Amino acid sequence: MKSLFIIAAMFLNTIIFTPSNVLTEVGEFEFKSEIIDYGTIEQNSDGNRSFVFKNIGNAPITITEVKTSCGCTIPSKPTKPIMPGEIGEIEVKYATSRLGGFSKTLTIISDASETVKRIRIKGNVLKSDSQSN
Repeated sequence: MKSLFIIAAMFLNTIIFTPSNVLTEVGEFEFKSEIIDYGTIEQNSDGNRSFVFKNIGNAPITITEVKTSCGCTIPSKPTKPIMPGEIGEIEVKYATSRLGGFSKTLTIISDASETVKRIRIKGNVLKSDSQSN
């Protein structure tokens, strides 16, 4: 009878204290917008934009890498962890020397709840009037 009580106590202890029942701390992205639309812009105009996000989680977010779908897009990630409640930015520069429509994906690798997060830029680059003469 005593061994049955010990086995039952061990079983209940395992159920109560399993990692799935423990509150995990994790950062979470909340972007102002996950798509930046450059609209129609002139060739060689300013291609710099920023994705602004807030960490709405309960742990810091460390971004380890931001990959792009094209060498024409250059991202810049935060160098320090973004603490809970803080605002962060991922800057992106598109090569506006390239004419035509574009749609590019940036892939964020981090320790946030969504470890792989995709955001996009899009727009259309037209030859400027001063260059067409």
